[in-house]
Amino acid sequence: MNGHHIIVIGTSAGGMPALCQLVGQLPGSLPAAVLVVQHLAADSSGAYLVTCLARHTTLRCQLAEHGMPVEPGHLYLAPPDRHLLVSAGRLLVAQGPRENHYRPAADTLFRSAAAHYGARVIGVVLTGMLHDGTAGLEFIKRCGGLALVQDPADAEFPSMPESALRNVAIDDVVPLARLGARLEELVLQPVTEVLPIPEDIQLEAAIAERVVSLGTPAEASQLGRQVPLTCPDCGGSLWQLENGRVLRYRCHTGHAFTADSLLKESQEALEESLWVAIRMLEERKTLLTNMSAQGEGTWSGQPQERIEEIKKHINRLRGFMLTGAAGHPGEASAMAAGPTLTPKEPEEPARDAGRSSPAGSGLWA
Repeated sequence: MNGHHIIVIGTSAGGMPALCQLVGQLPGSLPAAVLVVQHLAADSSGAYLVTCLARHTTLRCQLAEHGMPVEPGHLYLAPPDRHLLVSAGRLLVAQGPRENHYRPAADTLFRSAAAHYGARVIGVVLTGMLHDGTAGLEFIKRCGGLALVQDPADAEFPSMPESALRNVAIDDVVPLARLGARLEELVLQPVTEVLPIPEDIQLEAAIAERVVSLGTPAEASQLGRQVPLTCPDCGGSLWQLENGRVLRYRCHTGHAFTADSLLKESQEALEESLWVAIRMLEERKTLLTNMSAQGEGTWSGQPQERIEEIKKHINRLRGFMLTGAAGHPGEASAMAAGPTLTPKEPEEPARDAGRSSPAGSGLWA
């Protein structure tokens, strides 16, 4: 790979149709390797997806395997439930800690490529939900590489490219129909400036490769400062990372999050806790009602006042949940006056990985 570029691509919801269209524009003689992270369900058939991609391109498409050489004219797809990394001209496939709740994660691949290939890396974020790839593009930029995103107006799910545009100095925003030609043009341009690889990126890449670990607070402090937050994946302490513009957090076991993904996780945890509180209040109300009907217990004499008080709490909580009522107290009061409803979980899945593709294959998320 000396002198050649490496293209790393991250995508999620709507990604496989977009990838098929993109690779159809790339020639088999492309003087660059293409490494792809598509968010997949853990039980997906990665081999089937590689076959789908191979139908659209003359690039040699392969499901990444540990130890494979990184070669120009080849496309390597990250296996389901495994991170894809690069080191010393070879692929590393590892079941390391999730980043932004994803494995494989675009951020993990992008950082690894930036640490080992520096200015020869071209990072691309395509259609997808949430924020994966944003921090990864910043890693690439800090190492002298190029950052591109699919035009959000052109993306089936614009959240990932929009997040990158908000937080990173993107070099080019390209519609999908012209992205292949743009990449081919960029890989033919020589690298004229080589930047030193920042120490924090080298360290985080080594952690992902399991070369080193942050087993103690003193070791974790090499990357940032400890903050009074806990990791939603393992419950450990979090360190706020101090390098780069994208606000990020990491625990000593290796889980990593952008501030946006951590905020979303805390919102989901809060919502889950409130639904549990509603359920427990409903059960308490039912128990008091049954005790009153049977004439038993301390509450058998005058339970109605207590039951009505619990109903008010239930309806206030339900109003908060169903209207986002922290900022709409009037709506919450209206809900409190209404009938008690059966709890209903939100219809939106907890995260992008739960979505099936528009084609309905159910293989990717």
